[in-house]
Amino acid sequence: MRIAIITESFPPDVNGVAHCVVRVAENLVRKGHQPLVIAPDSGRGTGTDRDFPFPVERVPSVPLPGYPSFRLGLPSPATRKAIVAHRTEVVHLASPVALGAWGTRVARAEHLPTVAVYQTDLPSYARAYHLGRATEAFAWHWLRDVHNTAGRTLAPSSMTAAELDAHGLDRVWLWGRGVDTERFRPSLRDDRLRAEIAPGGEVIVGYVGRLAIEKRVDLLAAVAAVGGVKLAVTGGGPMEEELRALLPSAAFLGLRYGADLARIYASLDVFVHTGPFETFGQTIQEAAASGLPVIAPAAGGPLDLVADGGTGYLVPPGDPDALTAAVRKLADDSVLRATLGAAARRRVLSRTWSALTDELLGHYAAVIEADAPTARLAA
Repeated sequence: MRIAIITESFPPDVNGVAHCVVRVAENLVRKGHQPLVIAPDSGRGTGTDRDFPFPVERVPSVPLPGYPSFRLGLPSPATRKAIVAHRTEVVHLASPVALGAWGTRVARAEHLPTVAVYQTDLPSYARAYHLGRATEAFAWHWLRDVHNTAGRTLAPSSMTAAELDAHGLDRVWLWGRGVDTERFRPSLRDDRLRAEIAPGGEVIVGYVGRLAIEKRVDLLAAVAAVGGVKLAVTGGGPMEEELRALLPSAAFLGLRYGADLARIYASLDVFVHTGPFETFGQTIQEAAASGLPVIAPAAGGPLDLVADGGTGYLVPPGDPDALTAAVRKLADDSVLRATLGAAARRRVLSRTWSALTDELLGHYAAVIEADAPTARLAA
């Protein structure tokens, strides 16, 4: 099968959308398919694109106002030219917003079936950044226009699927995300790294993710003050300087990747996730695969990923007292941490990227079959 994946984000960007696209495309190649990735120009060169086992077509982009490290792909004839040259059979829209909206037009013009993967909660971001009700309403309008042209919209969690359905998005199906349980595993625990992070032998509570307003990392201020606990923050973003000032006792580890990131996960004792706007929560799965109990808000994707009291704890979104109480409970009980962490890993062992890619191929086949009469008529 020949698949064109049109994505709003791709490496060197570090985020859930970029990560998901890379893993899916890699597994499509392993299974004998031929993906093409169409992505915004990163503004930092494309030399590393040759390292991927699939072709990458870059299109012109501009930096997002207020967040210059993220670039918006622009409408370009290069998109259509690449799809035609690739002889695409199905178009995969990865978290479509700007470039994805253009991709829907190209797909219609070429009479190609599409699958749209919902991943970025734009309406909630509008609330988090206080952009007003009109902006939030416009975001839903835009998402309906883009997603309702697709043969299927794939939602990453049951709560997200229900919300999309309630806001008028059609043909919504559930499709989660995979996790590399070989890369992320408890055996990578590193005592030397733990001593560097917590030289006093404290229980290490870790956050991994983007340092931005919508992630609510500020809620960890009370956690950082708990006696016998050391907070470790891994990631980067526009709020890093502000968070360093707010969390002076925390260890900020910066952006980490690959095996280095996996070693950090395995060297934590507890994982905390604070963002209330997650459609999924890939870092939660990576932490679980690393054998960690997870504390997360009872909202969005975490509701599907954390078994409250079984693999970690779900707390009211935005409640620092509940978050801190859950941290204290785990920090005080090493046996409980080990029990919940082992259960968390068992729960994700079947969620490999290979298995999730097989599910995705089923969605591709379904939209191709449904679109076949229209395609024959167009021909």
